[in-house]
Amino acid sequence: MIQEFKEFAVKGNMVDLAIGVVIGGAFSKIVNSLVNDIIMPVIGVLTGGVDFSNMFIQLAGAPQTNLEAAREAGATLAYGNFITVVINFLIIAWVLFLVIKAMNSIQREAEQQDSPEAPPPPRDVVLLEEIRDLLKQK
Repeated sequence: MIQEFKEFAVKGNMVDLAIGVVIGGAFSKIVNSLVNDIIMPVIGVLTGGVDFSNMFIQLAGAPQTNLEAAREAGATLAYGNFITVVINFLIIAWVLFLVIKAMNSIQREAEQQDSPEAPPPPRDVVLLEEIRDLLKQK
């Protein structure tokens, strides 16, 4: 069983998965920065200076002015944080779509280069095929 586990762990798929997890973690930080530092401020300006990260409904405790204090005071619905996470997800999904689309395009181009078109058959072969086809018709 240990030998089987070693074979499984060393297989390319397992290593590819580990690399994907590491790159995914780094990619997540890039997307979070893109959303929090670039997109959300623009959305805030477009919505009249609304700060999504500080939008909440406090369900329990004394009323608070910011999300962190409201969470400490009791149950709080942080719908602004949810909006930010949804936007984050949509951006990640869009970027991944674009990356996969680009990779598929590159792969198709590589496959087309690997399989060049067959040269046209020699003239005598074409004539023989035409004769064959004519004989089949009779």
